Amino acid sequence: MLFEFDATHYAQEIQSGETTVTELVERAITNIETLNPTLNAVVVKSFDEARDKSAQYDDYLKTLDAKTKSELPPFFGVPILLKDLGQSQNGVPTMSGAKLMEGHVANQTDNFTQRIEAAGFIVVGRTNVPEFGFKNISDSKFTGSVNSPIDATRNPGGASGGAAAALKAGMVPIVTASDGGGSIRIPASFSGLIGLKTSRGRIPVGPGGYRGWQGASVNFALTKSVRDTWTLLRWMQEEQFEAPFMIPRIVHESLMPLNRPLRIAYTMKSPIGSAVSPEAQAMMQDTIEKLETLGHSVVEAEPEIDGVKAMETYYKVNGVETASMMQDFEKALERAVTKEDMELMSWAIYQLGLNISGVEYSQVLAYWDEITAVAEAFHEEYDVLLMPATNAPAPSHDQFTHSDQLLDQLENIEQFASAKQQEIVWNMFEDSLAWTPFTQQMNLTGQPAISLPMYELDNGLPLGAQFSTRKGGEYLLLQLAKQLEDAGYLRSGIV
Repeated sequence: MLFEFDATHYAQEIQSGETTVTELVERAITNIETLNPTLNAVVVKSFDEARDKSAQYDDYLKTLDAKTKSELPPFFGVPILLKDLGQSQNGVPTMSGAKLMEGHVANQTDNFTQRIEAAGFIVVGRTNVPEFGFKNISDSKFTGSVNSPIDATRNPGGASGGAAAALKAGMVPIVTASDGGGSIRIPASFSGLIGLKTSRGRIPVGPGGYRGWQGASVNFALTKSVRDTWTLLRWMQEEQFEAPFMIPRIVHESLMPLNRPLRIAYTMKSPIGSAVSPEAQAMMQDTIEKLETLGHSVVEAEPEIDGVKAMETYYKVNGVETASMMQDFEKALERAVTKEDMELMSWAIYQLGLNISGVEYSQVLAYWDEITAVAEAFHEEYDVLLMPATNAPAPSHDQFTHSDQLLDQLENIEQFASAKQQEIVWNMFEDSLAWTPFTQQMNLTGQPAISLPMYELDNGLPLGAQFSTRKGGEYLLLQLAKQLEDAGYLRSGIV
């Protein structure tokens, strides 16, 4: 039986005795076994561990009175899938979609996963990703492509594509995800789900790594409801003093209705100058009309940021961080990594990173600080910025093929100078970036952004609207999301 409702619904059923933890875990296992041969969404199954824990939870529940049950963690006994990129669990295999990590077993549970477990969730497995999470589609050559449950000829996006497919299909009622350039918001848009990228410093990090692409990458979740998003955010947030980035906690106890109209800016321009599709324009117009119906002021405006330069710096950071990661692999393997160890995309990003100087890297991070100041100043005048979450619906599996000339350059990228390598990497991503150009800047500035399932095309394919705001402003985004949800404008749920 598929999970048709949100995670809060099933947590309430457990507390009321309408169902047991074991029943929900067995339902999740059956769903995964039934649907995964078609979707390829789950790459690690933790069924034995989940069954053991569900029995323990049910035994514990029998000892509690109603008051004590009401004080349990918010998602006690609810099955969940973790994204197989970071989010490690001690003793559990993790592959990151990469041949280099075949057979790897984590030797510690990271702080994010500890908080997920402390929320009462029972982990039943880990979801598929592109190699090292580098793409906006999930098509790892090692773990295979993920198929969208809406249309199996299409990809549900990346890097949280397996998570999105599993949630949309109803395998489980909630999934974790992460976002280093749109990897929560892109699959949310493609799959008709809610996807919040939190502020930099909001969610616990470490102990294996604390900076996450210099703060560009954050862990959180994909959900079906605003209440799940809000409840999980309140539970997961942490003022983490040992971390390099920290933000004050949200102090609100409950998600109260908006008490004023918002001043909302919007733009129909792509940050990189690419064409905006008619579908994205139609979604924007429909969303603007709905916002105005709710009493908000919506005006055309955008921060003055050079989107092309921002993306160029983004690729440089990805390159340097990848080179650092590959050095760690070489230490562990006691040999040099080679082109044969990874996909061409990963190899190209790695080679680019080897040729970025420390001076250049410092300048890149200084530029990120500059555009953060610009973006924060913009929100002195505008509460929220509205853009498409993606430029089009979920792409077909063969949407982003490369020319023979580009493939030859990628094969030999180590032979080129740094400037040419940067050009090759830009060309490698150009088509897929034009499909999803709207999400990356909030990763560089550390601001929160949410993709909401506001629109469907005539063929039933979803297209998300993205709302962003100043750092620390998740509460406002979720207030707006709740207002839209209460008005019946969100289209989340299973197929």
